Amino acid sequence: MTSEQDNTQVKTREEIRRQRLEAEANQEQKPKRRKRIRIRLIPIWLRLLIIAILIALSAVAGLIVGYGVIGDGEPYDVLKKSTWQHIVDLVEKD
Repeated sequence: MTSEQDNTQVKTREEIRRQRLEAEANQEQKPKRRKRIRIRLIPIWLRLLIIAILIALSAVAGLIVGYGVIGDGEPYDVLKKSTWQHIVDLVEKD
């Protein structure tokens, strides 16, 4: 039998099963990859803390810009307690 005859010859079900079993056996012999454990550089709890700090800094920066530039006041007066007490008094005014 030549290779040309093998290609044209119809394979039986048993031959197909045998080839499939051989292929599965070859796959089992390959070393399985171990699952890689990921070690985070920055833990999740620290990421959340950093995000909270960045949000707070953004809010303070927005207050300074809004009060100082848009509101024509002294920018760092927004950080004083007396300014906020005045704002609360205006809001709660009867």
